Amino acid sequence: MSTVSWDFTPLSAEQELIQREIGRICGEFDDEYWREHERDNEYPQEFADLLAENGWFGALIPEEYGGGGMSTEEMVVMMEEIAGSGAGFGGAQAIHGAIYTSRPLVEHGNERIKEEILPGIAAGEATVQSLGLTEPNAGSESTAIETTAERDGDEYVINGQKIWTSRLDVTDYLLLVARTKSPDEATKKTDGISMFLVDMEMAKAQGAVEMKSISKTALNLSHSFEVWFDELRVPAENLIGEEHEGFYYLLDGLNDERLVIASECIGHAKVAIERAAQYADEREVFDRQIGKNQAIQHPLAKAYMRTLATKQLVYETAALMDSLDRQQVGILANSSKYLAAEAAYEASDAAVQTHGGFGVAREYDVERYFRNARIARIAPISQELTLNYVSEKALDLPRSF
Repeated sequence: MSTVSWDFTPLSAEQELIQREIGRICGEFDDEYWREHERDNEYPQEFADLLAENGWFGALIPEEYGGGGMSTEEMVVMMEEIAGSGAGFGGAQAIHGAIYTSRPLVEHGNERIKEEILPGIAAGEATVQSLGLTEPNAGSESTAIETTAERDGDEYVINGQKIWTSRLDVTDYLLLVARTKSPDEATKKTDGISMFLVDMEMAKAQGAVEMKSISKTALNLSHSFEVWFDELRVPAENLIGEEHEGFYYLLDGLNDERLVIASECIGHAKVAIERAAQYADEREVFDRQIGKNQAIQHPLAKAYMRTLATKQLVYETAALMDSLDRQQVGILANSSKYLAAEAAYEASDAAVQTHGGFGVAREYDVERYFRNARIARIAPISQELTLNYVSEKALDLPRSF
């Protein structure tokens, strides 16, 4: 049986502990679990519940609110381990929001929100899994959102439409982004955007929310929705931070999340390469292992080397975040995400090709890896926008949009 070597990145004692503990939890969910849930478009609730019960959804929440108080250095290990266990990018993305969507509450939420909401998340009793940002006419251009929130006494009244809002069917709270100033009133495009915490049970009780599931062919462990808000009333105390400043809260932690997504792609690439190497070592055609053929070896070797090199960049950047300025971190984090997404896709493509006709058979899993890896090149930021950022910030070229 083929054994792939990955252990070249030194880990701290805490990182090793996280790797072992997450590996133990992931070990309870075999390939058939992920295969069946993906096939049936079913959220991996049992996996999510076990992570929540063990406090992992509160990993980024400060210890004073019952959380783990962890940093990006720990989170890259956690998410790589999940994806690399066989869950792949799709499995990691299914629970990614449960950890990262609560971050604005930690950094900008008022004391009531911190004291009432964060301990429940840390204890696994509540989740904030969904971000309502993207709209039919506002994809990558987030400042073009048209959903509005108007102040009415001690409430805001929200009207509008969102799309690609994920995990809305399994979350207790939605982090919703809306305009509190019209574009004409705003001093600049980023002005006049605010962020709200929406209790989904209360929203549904009002009859102010309509949801429609989007049929898709990838990341089927997480359901995505088109959502309409009609006179949704949200308490003013559920405003996150200052009114009109929500866009800047979205930017906070963006580099950290880029690195964590990159680590998910690394784990995804690893498992794809491992499955392909194992199949190539076992499969015989014309009385010889197909792994003896350079046409099989070389694509896998290239995918392996790119994955290995990208992992070093991801982990080194995570370790350097506090010692570099924001732009330097941005260049490295965006480079990490770009390279990791390419590595995941290349590894998955090579894995499908290695399996030949069985590459599209569900039982071998690599078709699932291939479909989900393609999404990493689109979301949460496209490869093209990442290249734009690096061109402008690292190469000092004119802004292209």
